[in-house]
Amino acid sequence: MNNQYDINIENTRPNEARVNANINQNPYINQNINPSANNPQQNNSASGFNTGDFVKGALIGAAVTYLLTNKNAQENAFKAFGKGNELFQAGIEELKERYEDVKAQMQANKE
Repeated sequence: MNNQYDINIENTRPNEARVNANINQNPYINQNINPSANNPQQNNSASGFNTGDFVKGALIGAAVTYLLTNKNAQENAFKAFGKGNELFQAGIEELKERYEDVKAQMQANKE
């Protein structure tokens, strides 16, 4: 049986491509090998993957997905935001009152 197909990929590339460019060079092969490969506790930052960041991102994504798809969760979140906003506004008003008290006391001390 005669194989009519050429399985050598080099024969399928144009001659000028073989001469002008090193098309066989893969920049991702034999890069700096991770020296922490023997220590699985360290993050694999050489490849850009950080397990801690991945877990944080997964948890945040799950929380956002839950919030966006669950109506009760949305209502509770908005209620909590409203209460937090009320507390913030009350705190601002308290600070304004204290500022006015200090200002009045300084005026009284000048006179």
